[in-house]
Amino acid sequence: MQASSRARLFKEYKEVQREKVADPDIQLVCDDTNIFKWTALIKGPSETPYEGGVFQLAFAVPEHYPLQPPQVRFLTKIFHPNVHFKTGEICLDILKNAWSPAWTLQSVCRAIIALMAHPEADSPLNCDSGNLLRSGDVRGFNSMARMYTRLAAMPKKG
Repeated sequence: MQASSRARLFKEYKEVQREKVADPDIQLVCDDTNIFKWTALIKGPSETPYEGGVFQLAFAVPEHYPLQPPQVRFLTKIFHPNVHFKTGEICLDILKNAWSPAWTLQSVCRAIIALMAHPEADSPLNCDSGNLLRSGDVRGFNSMARMYTRLAAMPKKG
C-alpha cells in the first residue's frame, strides 16, 4: 500500500511544481526527506479578516493515502471557529467523514481557504470565535480575527 501512496504523492508533487504559477494563493512544499510530510503557505482570502495574512499548514499524510485523508493543522495562530486555537486542528468534513480519494493536497488547501472565508459557527473548535458569530457579533469576530492575523500571519515591517 505504501508504494501506491508514494506514487500518488510523487504525482501530486509534480502537479504542484506545474501549478505554482497557476495558483498564487497556495505554496505547497514536500519535506526533503519524507514524502509523507508537507507544509503549505496559504494566503488569507480577500474581503475577510484574514486578508493580507499568510498562514502555514502542516500535513501528515497517512500510509493509506489517498484512501485516508491527511491530517492537516494550522501552524500559524488563527482566530476562527473551526480551528482549535492551541493545536491548530481543523474541523472540516473532507478531513474526516466526507473524504474522497479524488481530493488532493492542493484541493484540500483550497477547501481550507474556502472555510476561512465561510466559517461554520455551529461546529466550533474555538468556542469564543463561534459564540461571537452565533450571537451576531460579526464586528467583534472580525476585529479579533484581524488582530490575530496582524500579530501572527503578517510579515513584520522594519
